[in-house]
Amino acid sequence: MNLYSFGKKLVTVVLTPIYRFKVVGRENFPKEGGVLLCANHISLLDPPVVGLTARRPVSFMAKEELFRMPVLKKILPKVRAFPVKRGMSDREALRNGLKILKENNVIGLFPEGTRSKDGELKKGLAGAGFFALRSEAAVVPCAVIGPYKRFKRLKVVYGKPIPMEELRAKRASADEATEVIMSHIQNLIDNHR
Repeated sequence: MNLYSFGKKLVTVVLTPIYRFKVVGRENFPKEGGVLLCANHISLLDPPVVGLTARRPVSFMAKEELFRMPVLKKILPKVRAFPVKRGMSDREALRNGLKILKENNVIGLFPEGTRSKDGELKKGLAGAGFFALRSEAAVVPCAVIGPYKRFKRLKVVYGKPIPMEELRAKRASADEATEVIMSHIQNLIDNHR
């Protein structure tokens, strides 16, 4: 068993009894092909929770600082995470992400770039739009609806893939594509809160 599978089992055993997950729309998650999974970000637990509830293994983009920590720098690559330098255009992270999508795998992003302190969805960064426009991947919106409180239900909602063909055809900007993605995430939050 690889570390990703072991971690998923461990997270299931530890977190499921505490947060009583309700997963909605898992059938919307494509069974094959590249997938760009974009979710809101309300807690440090979002990556394991989204990774646990997704239908396929997810490679998360994580801030570079985490890869400098002694224990995490060994674990993160084994659980499919890859580093990104925040606050600047990180060409290496963009190349890595496109390669993962081209190989028909799943990338998980939190387009806000950081956790929302009040739980409200913030403006998304252009990286999500970049991946959506520069790949043929299905773009799946996801809403984590909390709060994370012991023994309260936590809802994870997967929306239908967002049609990106028109934006790709008209050569929309990465910012425009990100706005579309964020609006889909907000709709999931509004409809399932």
